Amino acid sequence: MARLARIALTEDELDRYAPQLASVLEHAAQVAALDTAGAAPTAHPFPLRNVLRPDEPRPSLDPQVVLAEAPAAEEGRFRVPRILGEAP
Repeated sequence: MARLARIALTEDELDRYAPQLASVLEHAAQVAALDTAGAAPTAHPFPLRNVLRPDEPRPSLDPQVVLAEAPAAEEGRFRVPRILGEAP
């Protein structure tokens, strides 16, 4: 399989990984042998439910108070250090 995948493995690596691969393939064969005719397809073994609070409008923070706490502000916005180089 390593040759087909074009992975260069040493003899020591082949000796170490061959039993592991055999174990994985054996497990896959056991799963494939299971009778799943009556099982419904699912993406998760347990039912999932989102727990979200109601979306209710609330007053937000005052922008001037928030900007006063920032290390740097400019024209009503946070000023941050440039990370991608000079502006065009």
